[in-house]
Amino acid sequence: MNRDPAVDFLLDFNGAILEQENGYWIGIEARLVEASSAIPHGIRYSLTLHDPFDKRILGYDNAHAIKQPKKFKHAGHSLAFDHKHRHPSDHGVPYAFTNAQQLLNDFWVDVNRLLREV
Repeated sequence: MNRDPAVDFLLDFNGAILEQENGYWIGIEARLVEASSAIPHGIRYSLTLHDPFDKRILGYDNAHAIKQPKKFKHAGHSLAFDHKHRHPSDHGVPYAFTNAQQLLNDFWVDVNRLLREV
């Protein structure tokens, strides 16, 4: 089975801090884990954008499950582990992980949009 080359990119950048303009910065964490129902693709990741005061303003991760909206609480829906935080107070919304390359593409689209807005 051929592994998505973007997985190797993520793993190579584990622990990286990428400085952006005006004091903003990006943090990347990624490691391989055993595939499970929570992480079926076997990649534990956290991609974050921070403001000059070190506050996270965007994040894509699968470090924890997010709470389902109350309307789904007893509907048999599973907890979403892959998710994104769209702003500092966002507790997370589900993210449909398809592969590492798409994760990187989606993250950078959001980073570029946010940095243009500030």
